Amino acid sequence: MAALQISNCASQIPSEVLIARVMQIHASISTLSSLRPSKQVNSLFSNLVELCILPSSIDITALPEEVQAMRESLINLCGHAEGLLELEFATFLSKIHQPLNNLNLFPYYENYVKLASIEYRILNESGVSQPRKVAFVGSGPLPLTSFIMATHHMKLTHFDNFDIDGAANDVARQIVASDPELEKRMKFETGDIMEVQEKLSEYDCIFLAALVGMSKVDKVKILGHIRKYMKEVGVLLVRSAKGARAFFYPVVEEQDVLGFELLSIYHPTNDVINSVVLLRKPAFSSIKSFHLLRNWSRRQLWSSNLL
Repeated sequence: MAALQISNCASQIPSEVLIARVMQIHASISTLSSLRPSKQVNSLFSNLVELCILPSSIDITALPEEVQAMRESLINLCGHAEGLLELEFATFLSKIHQPLNNLNLFPYYENYVKLASIEYRILNESGVSQPRKVAFVGSGPLPLTSFIMATHHMKLTHFDNFDIDGAANDVARQIVASDPELEKRMKFETGDIMEVQEKLSEYDCIFLAALVGMSKVDKVKILGHIRKYMKEVGVLLVRSAKGARAFFYPVVEEQDVLGFELLSIYHPTNDVINSVVLLRKPAFSSIKSFHLLRNWSRRQLWSSNLL
């Protein structure tokens, strides 16, 4: 999502003004009979994006209870609308010639390009430039990150896309089938990631989409499950959110990723919405020393705004 560049030196929007405007937009979205793409739906969510990427010092953890409840509702509404938008465009693309050459028809394609570039840079800086095998959990009907990574950054990597929605995977398969070479190294798995166990150990790198695990409890369970079954020294790239961007997506905090080595955190200051948290599962033999040596630096890294 998003469409507005903001100068880093722009003045901050007061938290109370931001919250009031977000609540107004939430109220308008809540009255809609459908969240399928339309002029009204697109306008409301575009306004929300433009508002939430403005510089602000809002502390999501300090929101009043009623605002937290509104935020949880808004995250669900955003997730539903995002899914419907992706499904509509994926269905359209699956029916045209060379769909992979027309991904830029998706309204927020450039944002995915930017995010994929950021994520690849973060992976590359951590020594994971060309993983042999990657999993993307929560890929949806239009797995743009996998498409972009596979065709621009990781041209020899095999990608397995996991989604709980079989219909979403069916549409995505149709798009990939238009490119026989890409189809050889991109597969789709339908099911709950909590039921996937030994297979997780096959991947050098796992991506976890922001909307997989909508509640804090579910997110922590999923993170713990992946950590248990992924390979030692494998990396997990988790999408999160910071500040006002957390009105769109759940926030992953330090206490949610215990047992991982924290490699990097990135918080955007432009029109990208997602923060990026890169984690590594430490080797069993180094877990004790890892905890002793990384405790202080981990806290410093987590508290930083942009790394």
